[in-house]
Amino acid sequence: MNAIVSVTKDWGIGLNGALVVRNRDDMRFFRQTTMGGTVLCGRTTFQSFPGGALAGRRNVVLTRDPNFMADGAEVAHSIDEALTAVAPDDPDHVWLIGGESVYRAMLGFCKRAYVTMNDIACEVDARFPNLDEHADWQLQRCLGAGVTNAGIPYEFRLYGRL
Repeated sequence: MNAIVSVTKDWGIGLNGALVVRNRDDMRFFRQTTMGGTVLCGRTTFQSFPGGALAGRRNVVLTRDPNFMADGAEVAHSIDEALTAVAPDDPDHVWLIGGESVYRAMLGFCKRAYVTMNDIACEVDARFPNLDEHADWQLQRCLGAGVTNAGIPYEFRLYGRL
């Protein structure tokens, strides 16, 4: 399994359930990278998708709510259930996509993390673990860089688990 995330330079990922940086290139990268695979996310993240389940991908939603049902997605009620649900899939094409609590609970099951590092600090209420401070993660390479329409420099980074 892999994680894919867009962060601020202090590893912020969201505020009030929304992304904090609008980055069209990041959205294209996310779509291109996850297309045809399986995405695994929490209920709040799933509910933030404007069109419901992400098309062209198998959607698995992790939630503690026993009554939650998701159109176009499978629902898992524990980490074990989620891991069992994605076990038949090629692990190189299973993507952990958020939110904060799901990343924290399941990052240990990932072998790679694709991080869009946006060079900005802003108010956030959700963070991704700082991989630069984790001894078991290492920056492997930069996959490209650019500048958003708002003038924010960013870099696509690939981290690997040691």
